[in-house]
Amino acid sequence: MAQVQRMSRLMIKTLRDDPADAETLNHKLLVRAGYVRRTAAGIWTWLPLGKKVLENITRVVREEMDAIGGQEVLLPALLPKESYDASGRYDEYGDLLFRLKDRKGAEYLLGPTHEEIFTQVVKDQITSYKDLPVILYQIQTKYRDEARPRAGVLRGREFQMKDSYSFDTTDEGLIEAYQLHRAAYIRIFERLGLDHRIVSAVSGAMGGSASEEFLAPAPAGEDTFVDCPACDYAANTEAVTFKATPADGSAHGPVEELDTPDTPTIETLATHLGVPASATLKNLLVKVDGEIVAVGVPGDREVDLGKLGEHLAPAVVELVTAEDFEGRPDLVRGYVGPQGLEKVRYIADPRIAPGTAWITGANKPSTHAKNVVCGRDFEVDDYLDVVVVEAGDPCPRCGTGLKLDRAIEIGHIFQLGRKFADAFQLDVLGQNGKPVRVTMGSYGIGVSRAVAALAEQTADAQGLCWPREIAPADVHLVAAGKALQTELALDVAEKLGAAGVRVLVDDRAGVSPGVKFTDAELIGVPKILVAGRRSAEGVLELKDRRTGEREELTVDEAIARLVAQG
Repeated sequence: MAQVQRMSRLMIKTLRDDPADAETLNHKLLVRAGYVRRTAAGIWTWLPLGKKVLENITRVVREEMDAIGGQEVLLPALLPKESYDASGRYDEYGDLLFRLKDRKGAEYLLGPTHEEIFTQVVKDQITSYKDLPVILYQIQTKYRDEARPRAGVLRGREFQMKDSYSFDTTDEGLIEAYQLHRAAYIRIFERLGLDHRIVSAVSGAMGGSASEEFLAPAPAGEDTFVDCPACDYAANTEAVTFKATPADGSAHGPVEELDTPDTPTIETLATHLGVPASATLKNLLVKVDGEIVAVGVPGDREVDLGKLGEHLAPAVVELVTAEDFEGRPDLVRGYVGPQGLEKVRYIADPRIAPGTAWITGANKPSTHAKNVVCGRDFEVDDYLDVVVVEAGDPCPRCGTGLKLDRAIEIGHIFQLGRKFADAFQLDVLGQNGKPVRVTMGSYGIGVSRAVAALAEQTADAQGLCWPREIAPADVHLVAAGKALQTELALDVAEKLGAAGVRVLVDDRAGVSPGVKFTDAELIGVPKILVAGRRSAEGVLELKDRRTGEREELTVDEAIARLVAQG
């Protein structure tokens, strides 16, 4: 028997207008439809209908994790600082961590993710290769001190997440666990009704040999990804690579200095010389763990600081300030060039290929230089893909121009390797009786983010429009009238509930049919069944919330139809 929820007894308050601070569709509709309530910036209360949606997503995730042999546990959210000191992430997380002390002065944090604690649990519980492989998971609240929480439950300081971890003695076992999770994630998002893309990603501070993101395309998304229209290539912009072809630099003359007063920017330089910005070399100075590093990209491109940070993680990357030029006569602000730089590591985008010639700073005030050839006049210490990806950039696989789209990250899977096992010396006794270092995978799904992503993808002009699997009810039964309609609606609701159909019935007295119909559209249950003007004849109207299709059915026909669809 399924639950029958009566709106006359349900704690729900719908709103006609959008919240003043709401910018995204999910934020507007989840608040207006009475699913969530803002408690503080980035902190949300899940109201009865919202909690049902959250639990339905949790159920799907749990079923699919159990299906691949995952074992559910529940770790604490309040964690000791020492565990994160051991991995180095207590400092790496920076301001994102919620840090606190107890009355005795012992330091703790609220868990942003649990690799360290899972590693310690396995170290304590498993000692032999015979006990591996194992997959452990939890569905739990995580905490991150976001500087600018936004988009409702999409980016909060407190959020629900499924994180799982695989443990094995071989790299082959890690790959198998990774593929199991990948397939499970596909099934999860298909069941949830989420349109999604699997894209290549960078591991960043997490480390490891492979990483993929699951993205839900949506205008409100904070991630940008590329999609190739000619092949199946898709990647987070931070993972896009560029294959450069070395050029023949022998045709270029010697370096020639140019008098270029008042041209400290690429725009002023290109205008002064009458050349395209693409002919110039932009050199951005940053500090990497306090050390000044120069980053070279073509003058018509921008440095993606996020991508640079991912490449150099866990090092901290920040822009230089005016004070950093003091005592460094070799660094002339606005006129830096890679030739002749002293004690400065030079990182370049692959587009700065050997043999290519550039117009760049001459390391003298008001002076630039032309015919500066990579490999002849300067050397690149490290090549990293660091430019901001643009629409039309060539696909790394087939060369076709790439498309850019916005998306919400709903899942991320990593082949971690032995980073955390090394930090905690996680070994088991191997087949030969000698210690074997365990290898790990880490796999996350944003459960509360999935609610927001579904709202963004499925809502229409009238309101929310949930897929049946995660909706708070299967049918929204509206009593559009007085006593007769209400009596019929409650009778039908009880029969549907007894047959296993989840029912939300609007039996509120003193509420007009117009308001009830508007609320039914806003709340977004997949089917709307109306006891209206033909109730005395035993005829109801069944409406599909998504398509808008309507048909009149007898009570028995309506019940049979809804039971069959269940």
